[in-house]
Amino acid sequence: NAFIDDPVAELEWVRERSREVGAVDAAVSTHWADGGKGAEELAEAVVSAAAKSSTFRHLYDAAWPIKKKIQTIAMQMYGASSVSFDAQAERDIEVAQQLGLDQLPICMAKTPLSLSHDPALKGRPFGFTLPIKEVRILAGAGFLTAVCAGIQLMPGLPKKPAGERIGIDPGTGEIMGLS
Repeated sequence: NAFIDDPVAELEWVRERSREVGAVDAAVSTHWADGGKGAEELAEAVVSAAAKSSTFRHLYDAAWPIKKKIQTIAMQMYGASSVSFDAQAERDIEVAQQLGLDQLPICMAKTPLSLSHDPALKGRPFGFTLPIKEVRILAGAGFLTAVCAGIQLMPGLPKKPAGERIGIDPGTGEIMGLS
């Protein structure tokens, strides 16, 4: 995304550097200011990249055990030296296996502030133990989520907030809609 005060030379440097390190292409986008017209170059680059052959491969085989998938992500992507599984995570993995859901891909829930679970570990940390507190089955979405210690997940919110049902009966002063 290019902004008004971005020097043209800097944008060109980023574009060229991106290509030098292996990007298929790099495009400058000003969609925030120019709407669709400002994203045309980006759209063309995406279409071009999608048309090229790819050597993509998954990090792990879907047939691997759940723990091995999580350990592979933690060690190869995040730089962990090991993974610890809380008792709840162990139980969750057992349930997923019993339900035949162990072939599902893994989604990791961890802090966005570090490659580790610890937001204080900046840069490219290595040698830490990634603690997994639970493994949630999200069968409808088609994956298992390994939740790191210290992470709070957002609840699924209803279309209409429960607070809209709550009120006070003007005749009695009784609170309504709490159940």
